[in-house]
Amino acid sequence: RSRTAFPNQQEIMKKVEQLERAVKAKKEETRTLKDLSLSNVREVVDKDAQAVLDEIESSILKVAMSILRGDGFSYAVPNRTKTNQLYVPELDRIVLKDSVSQRQFANTSTCRKTVITTRILQLVHELCLKRIHVTKRDLFYTDVKLFQDQSNSDTVLDDIACMLTCTRSSLNVVASEKGVVVGRLQFAEDGDEIDCSRMGVGGKAIPPNVDKVSNIRSDAKFILLVEKDAAFMRLAEDRFYTTYPCIIITAKGQPDVATRLFLRKLRYTLKIPVLALVDSDPYGLKILSVYMKGSMNMSYDSSNLTTPDIKWLGVRPSDLDRFNIPQQCRLPMTEEDIKTGKKLLEEEFVRCNPDWVRELEIMVSTKVKAEIQALSSFGFQYLTSTYLPLKLQEGDWV
Repeated sequence: RSRTAFPNQQEIMKKVEQLERAVKAKKEETRTLKDLSLSNVREVVDKDAQAVLDEIESSILKVAMSILRGDGFSYAVPNRTKTNQLYVPELDRIVLKDSVSQRQFANTSTCRKTVITTRILQLVHELCLKRIHVTKRDLFYTDVKLFQDQSNSDTVLDDIACMLTCTRSSLNVVASEKGVVVGRLQFAEDGDEIDCSRMGVGGKAIPPNVDKVSNIRSDAKFILLVEKDAAFMRLAEDRFYTTYPCIIITAKGQPDVATRLFLRKLRYTLKIPVLALVDSDPYGLKILSVYMKGSMNMSYDSSNLTTPDIKWLGVRPSDLDRFNIPQQCRLPMTEEDIKTGKKLLEEEFVRCNPDWVRELEIMVSTKVKAEIQALSSFGFQYLTSTYLPLKLQEGDWV
């Protein structure tokens, strides 16, 4: 079936255009946690520099009062462990419950973390006073001896955002650029005009500070969200977006905050569907679920970071036989893969979608996985010339 002659571009885009019309006609979900009267959860909001300064000063004042009372030096830090997460089906995302623990200076197990927390509060205070932004890496290098490893400063930064009930970007600390975008999209970035159709094969880096993106314009019919850099490069080099009007985005693996914010901003500004192309393995699906439902690590900010209605276009376990992917391109799943797949099947947000359950069951029972690159066995351009047009024509997404 992979060698058949193709209908024209208009025929191929029919189902996508139907989906686009449905997305544009759909009334956007505006319900919040408050509307659901959920009392045991916490959520953060964007705050300006002055509001963050007030929160930090108030936290330090509480610490000083506690010391003066003789109760010692500690911070009340929200727990971000798995047991403190809650999936809310009405909002279709993961949120953080309101359990907190005391981070005490006088306790040997939390002493160092308390010092790191104080130091990062001091640095964020300075950033907000000077109204400047730095990367997480810059922050780490301000005190390498204390932080020892960047994961330590990164974790505490999320804790602080939770403590101060603000988004992480409100702290003026951004992740370094990771995601890229290419295709039929124009926008202004901090006053500069950007045209993503003239960005070559590499694409335009997604700005770490998404607040500076404005005046978004596009004639695209859909957004194609790609898991990996290699598939992105193939699509960009073949100028897939010229034939099939779309915007192509990748975070090159695990989704970073800027790419998640940018995707959400595009989806709700342009009101066009998002179709995802990920590997046919449990991690591809995990990555997709982070875009859609949020990650445990940042569940406190899921309302700003999630794009719930992404369609899973491929590569799906059912595609392997359907497209006759050669056996030598299919990989046996490791014990760890199978365990992750079974765990995903137990997740409430997966069980809500029968199509996802069916695909995952195929994957776990056949114990076979495949990468997007497996399609290259039919030719390097098979992905752009045959596989994607066929999927789009048939409206084959779940």
